[in-house]
Amino acid sequence: MGLCKRCNRQSDSISSVIGVCADCIRSHFLSVKEHVETVHRRTRRRFGLPEIPPRAEGGVSCGICVNSCVIPEGERGYCGVRINREGRLLGITPNSGLLDSYYDSLPTNCVASWACPAGSSSGYPVFSYAEGPEYGYKNLAVFFNACSFNCLGCQNWHFRDKSEAVVGDVSARALADRVDGRTSCICFFGGDPTPQLPYAVEVSRLSLAKLAENKRALRICWETNGSMNEGLLKQMLVLSLGSGGCVKFDLKAWDEGLHITLTGITNRRTLKNFETASLYCAKRKTPPLLYASTLLVPGYVDEKEVSSIARFISSLDPHIPYSLLAFAPNFYLHDLPYTSKSDAEACLDAAKTAGLTNVRLGNTSILQ
Repeated sequence: MGLCKRCNRQSDSISSVIGVCADCIRSHFLSVKEHVETVHRRTRRRFGLPEIPPRAEGGVSCGICVNSCVIPEGERGYCGVRINREGRLLGITPNSGLLDSYYDSLPTNCVASWACPAGSSSGYPVFSYAEGPEYGYKNLAVFFNACSFNCLGCQNWHFRDKSEAVVGDVSARALADRVDGRTSCICFFGGDPTPQLPYAVEVSRLSLAKLAENKRALRICWETNGSMNEGLLKQMLVLSLGSGGCVKFDLKAWDEGLHITLTGITNRRTLKNFETASLYCAKRKTPPLLYASTLLVPGYVDEKEVSSIARFISSLDPHIPYSLLAFAPNFYLHDLPYTSKSDAEACLDAAKTAGLTNVRLGNTSILQ
């Protein structure tokens, strides 16, 4: 049973680590902001990561993401993969990646599988090898061991144990060479692709050039928190648009204070980038280019949050697919319950009421 430090309310849906309820965060964030920042500093200290995005006088500017780190000599940026060595940023080259990669048989449990060419008839025959799920084909899954956020409920938090490395030992060419005759898509996720986007873009270009020689389809897909700079976002969109792939944004919360509480970082860049990405949707109606998903964190990401997110998406394009994902207790939010079936269904109804035409519940097997 968690206790809100501000209003003294007790509930199973108040995280003991966060220590503040969603209502107080939304209504009185300035009064709890210092506490929230202290929580995030403590959780990052455990992994030896910078406690806040550095703003060092005389440091080197990164500019890859919303954090706009200015990194002091000998130290790292917030993501952990960029370091200032004698005035040069290491870990930024397109030819070195800190990652794990593996093949995943199609169709997968991808956020977009229910509407993308790998798991449906969407995009056939131009972007897909089957009029339905692509059985017999595979996805090259590329998991980046770094992130520009600090999500307290991260479902893949173990990557932080690897993010102290400065550069990886996988060249862009070596990863692109893993694309073979049965690979029909590449998905960049993590962590998040954002800190290593120059590398991921290079891998994509090399892979597409290789497949173009054989006139084979290869979809380029991304799962991201959407915090990258606009120039990199547009490169991602162009790669996905031309290849039949997609960009999947994880819209974690609508209220900025709540977003900062859950992730440590503002959502302003994410929402702006999502709006920019939506402008590309008209360029290719099928298969969908842009997707959104939201993790239904009990007590925090509720019907109110989903309704606001859904209204935002609908105002841009009501046909953008939106997936609501059930939460499982994990990482620093291990004391919260699983998402309940009733809460998930209420959120689903809220998203539809907001005007979205393509909404689904994911991870339904863990609903309580």
